[in-house]
Amino acid sequence: MDKSVQKTSIIMAGVLIMFLVGFLGVKSLVSPSNTITGNGQATIDAVPDLVSVYFTVQTKGETSEEANSENAEIVDDLITNVLKKGFERKDIQTQSFNVYPEYKYVNNQRKESGYTATHSLKVEMSTEQSEKIGSVIDAGIEAGAGISNINFELSQEKQNKYKAEAIKLAAEDSRIKAQALASGLGKELGKLVSVSDSNFGYNPWIMYSGSGIAEDAAIAKEAATSIQPSEQKITARVTAVYRIG
Repeated sequence: MDKSVQKTSIIMAGVLIMFLVGFLGVKSLVSPSNTITGNGQATIDAVPDLVSVYFTVQTKGETSEEANSENAEIVDDLITNVLKKGFERKDIQTQSFNVYPEYKYVNNQRKESGYTATHSLKVEMSTEQSEKIGSVIDAGIEAGAGISNINFELSQEKQNKYKAEAIKLAAEDSRIKAQALASGLGKELGKLVSVSDSNFGYNPWIMYSGSGIAEDAAIAKEAATSIQPSEQKITARVTAVYRIG
């Protein structure tokens, strides 16, 4: 074998050995036998600051244009009615819109039978304006829309605030638990290896859930006037891994 080739092979073998030794050394420092995991959890009370009324506008037509046109007319009337109640345009938000064909079976063959247009919107207000829920429901019903949901919700600002608070408390809880585990095993808690927040448990609180048809308006109004916003529980979970020695 050529000496230069032999020398290169020896150098490469040496580098490979050094890499394996280093890798195994690092791995041993953070191997499961040298770490401990603390699973932290925190639950805090959150007060919703928004009420959202969700409307569904569904129309049918022989063509997609016909279904869409009738739908747009109802939506325009709904928006106009809500604005007359003292709301601003930014308080009315489209959630989804879809136009799709309907089918029926004739002699075991599927045939088109017109189109359906569905438009979902929500009207958002602060909990301090909750006395306006009934008038908002009326505004939608008069336009021809149905009520699908009325929810207590958190604004993005409130979500950020409560999320930061809950995760912080869960992180502290994870360290306390890891410290207790290490102490119980006669070990010292070392540096943090990794951390992750696996969950922030927030969902809107449903005040009313209906079929989205206009006939449910009376039930929706009754629910809206009988339920007041109250503290709700929000949960966060954090997993932290520490070295022990």
